[in-house]
Formats: sequence, C-alpha cells, structure tokens
Amino acid sequence: MWPESDRSAGGNPGLPIIDVGGLRAGDDRARARAAAEIGAACRDLGFFYAVGHGVPEVSVDRLVGLAREFFAGDLESKLEIDMARGGRAWRGYFPVGRELTSGIPDRKEGLYFGAELGPSHPKVRAGAPLHGPNLFPAAVPGLRHAVLDYIARMTDLGHVLARGLSLSLGLDGDHLARNYTSDPFVLFRIFNYPALPGAETASWSVGEHTDYGLLTILWQDDAGGLEVKSSSGWIAAPPVPGSFLCNLGDMLDRMTRGVYRSTPHRVRNRAGRDRLSLAFFFDPSFDAEIAPLDPGQPAADDRAERWDAASVHEFRGTYGEYLLAKVARVFPELGRDVLA
Repeated sequence: MWPESDRSAGGNPGLPIIDVGGLRAGDDRARARAAAEIGAACRDLGFFYAVGHGVPEVSVDRLVGLAREFFAGDLESKLEIDMARGGRAWRGYFPVGRELTSGIPDRKEGLYFGAELGPSHPKVRAGAPLHGPNLFPAAVPGLRHAVLDYIARMTDLGHVLARGLSLSLGLDGDHLARNYTSDPFVLFRIFNYPALPGAETASWSVGEHTDYGLLTILWQDDAGGLEVKSSSGWIAAPPVPGSFLCNLGDMLDRMTRGVYRSTPHRVRNRAGRDRLSLAFFFDPSFDAEIAPLDPGQPAADDRAERWDAASVHEFRGTYGEYLLAKVARVFPELGRDVLA
C-alpha cells in the first residue's frame, strides 16, 4: 500500500520541523509537501515538530499560567480534586509518585482531563470507564475555561494532522477520520516535574515508554529533559518556540505494521526548577477495532525493540480494551478499585 523504509535510517539526528499549515487550507502542492514530510518523519523516529498549526499563542500562555498557579498550591488544596474523586471517568489530580512507568513511580505530578461529558451521554449512562465530567479546582477558577478551550483547539489540530497522516500513507485524506477518528477518544494531561535533588539527577522523572494511541501533541516549557530513542542512542527533543512536538502511539504502529513508529522516550528534569508540559492525546474512537491498514502484509516483530518486551502487533481488540489494560498498570489503585 505504501513504500517500505529502513526503520533504522537516521541521517540528521535532530527531529524535523514541519509546517502543517498547508493541511488546513493550502493548495494541493502545499498539502502534498506537508504530508510527504510527515511520512518521512513517521518512518524514521516517529517524532516531529509542527509549526503553522494555527493555535493562538495566547491560548497556550493563558493555560500555562493557570497550570503553574495550580501546581504552586499546597498539596491539601490539590487533593480536593484527587483522581479517586473522579470515579470511573479517571479525571483529576495525582501527586508525585502515584503514577508508575514500568512499575517505577514517576517523579511528576499531574492533572488528567478528557472530553467533557455530561450524565446524559450514552457512554456515561452505560458506566463506561474513562468517560464523564472533568474535575476542576475551585482555587483556580479560570482553569476550567482554559482547559476546555485547549482541548477543543487540540482536537481540531488532531483532525488536521490525521489528514496529513492519511495522505502520507497514500490514502485519501479522510481515511483515518472515516474509520478511526470521526469521534476521537481524547485525553489531556498537564504534568509538573519537580526539579530533581542534586543527589538524584541521574534518576529519571519518567522512564522509557511509548504512548498508547494514535498521536500525541505536546507543548513543553524551556526546562528541557525530554529524550527520544534512536538507532544510535538517545537524542534530546528540546522545545522549539511556536511549535508542538508530535509523536506516534502504539495504535498507529500497529495499523502500519511497524512502518510508522511508536518510539520510546523518557524525561529527566535536570533544569534545577520545575518543568511543565501539556500532553494531548488524539486517539482512535474508544470502540474502534484496531487492525493493520494493509492486512495482506505480515506485521513487524518488534518485541526485541520494545521497552516492555511486548509486541503491539499481537494485540487484538478495540482501542478501549488496549488503553484500559495499560491504565491498570500505570495506576494500579484505579485499575483495582475503579476500572475493574
């Protein structure tokens, strides 16, 4: 269906910067150029910076300021929206050490949000996990509007990038939307990484992992610390002003049978101050069955390359099933008490 490429191909060890503006309303040439550049990035490291994205800087700045205000508060006030209070919706705040990566507590705290769904939504009425209302802190009243505005803008950008991904695979621009993301499952996480003490700067704030879904759209502040695994070793993925850093998740790796890469990455905050990031996950519909786009071809055996020694190409089922299995490992308490 699409040309193969050498997954270990390297070239420039840096990550490409791609103007995705042509995917919105550009002419055919601009659209094709953006799609080709996205395809090349996806076949190499599965990471690229997106510029020309159309998201107003003021929307990001407003949210960042309010997020910093929340994380600067005392733990007692933060725990007023503890994730345990979010029930099956899996929303709210978690303190440092609560989330696990490969069984090891992360050195970060965070806020988990998703699509704002009221009690009349069919999924909420059915008691589906990971669906429902968000929890917002009373101490930072402006955060609600800023978060919901950001989710709406990121969802729109996700649709734009999905169009580029479809075109990059030689498919029509609406292929992913028509089959997987017409009703995308979206999660939004705001992470605060405290500065690591001097004696622990060799430790990881978040260990090696891959993302679960289709596409992650990340804003990060200038503290740095994010690294991406390449064939020649780990490379830095520092912030680029005016951009979002995009990376692929396990489901797109599976859909393309390993031609597009869900690449491991990790974070170590050695900046001597807190690090803030906004991670938006634009994923397949919760009930979408995930299968190769080109089923006649054999899937890549990526077990030896995977951080968890588990091949994503062996998965059979819906995205929701895959995600819930992962959630139960990342938050064992929620997996046992909420998502069972």
